[in-house]
Amino acid sequence: MASAPVKDIAVSILYDGESHEIQTYTNEYRSLMMLIYDKIYTEDFGECLGMGKCGTCLIEIISNCGGLSYYERNEDITLLRAGHTDKKFRLSCQILVDRHLDGLKVKVLT
Repeated sequence: MASAPVKDIAVSILYDGESHEIQTYTNEYRSLMMLIYDKIYTEDFGECLGMGKCGTCLIEIISNCGGLSYYERNEDITLLRAGHTDKKFRLSCQILVDRHLDGLKVKVLT
């Protein structure tokens, strides 16, 4: 019998004044948005379902341990339209769930 994958990625998420420590593993979720959506009840979060167009999954990166991988869709345009030019702001739907997330601390802004 095959054993379940080891949850070797720890992510800290600040949402609505509460801190949530979440354990996951590579590819358990398609994106950070889906991880947040599944583990924390967030109202009006991820309305475009990961297309990078609506900006409702906006996060601020508080602490990053490595280079975050991402999808190359509409993130730059959506962030620019919302007035966010600082690299600490990202759309969580564009961040892959992989080993680079280990130790990541983010704040959900939407």
